[in-house]
Amino acid sequence: MNGLKIENLVFLQRGPYSLSVAPGSVLGLHGASGAGKTLLLRAIADLDPHDGQLWLNQIACSDLSGPQWRRRVAYLSAESLWWHDRVGQHFSEDPDIKYLQQMGLDSEVMNWEVNRLSTGEKQRLAILRLLQHRPQALLLDEPTASLDQNSIGRVEAFILNYLKQNSAPAIWVSHDMTQLERLTTNRMEILPGGEMQVLA
Repeated sequence: MNGLKIENLVFLQRGPYSLSVAPGSVLGLHGASGAGKTLLLRAIADLDPHDGQLWLNQIACSDLSGPQWRRRVAYLSAESLWWHDRVGQHFSEDPDIKYLQQMGLDSEVMNWEVNRLSTGEKQRLAILRLLQHRPQALLLDEPTASLDQNSIGRVEAFILNYLKQNSAPAIWVSHDMTQLERLTTNRMEILPGGEMQVLA
């Protein structure tokens, strides 16, 4: 099948986990802090050692290098990292101004120093940075946790539109069950012991 498929994924003595996310759909992932949600996303992104099989649109993770896989299956961490002084240095080219506007960002933001950014601005820019190479699947770790209510709505709409336009599957981690019920096709919970159960 096309989409994201995970079979018997094991990492750090957790698992095995098996699940699939169809093209254009969103799997919501819930669980208490420390349950392993971030670790699961990192394993799927091939950032941490793991056993088991991963496929995106019938292409196996094992057939690609880590960077090649992550260009297709993009991971957004809960806290964005910035390593240059200026915002624009983190982008291969400036985002289209309409995308900046949709995210509620000033058109001049690419010229700003990173230390001028608020936490919410950093997060919205990190999402634009993640999408600049048009990944085919998204792994989103609390993408709106640091945002105000107005920005949350903007980001949700922006990401869902991206997924629809690109027929991209996504896994969306959130502590906010109301958000997951609103946005996701299916929902699962990782229990404190590491077991995974279907919520909807």
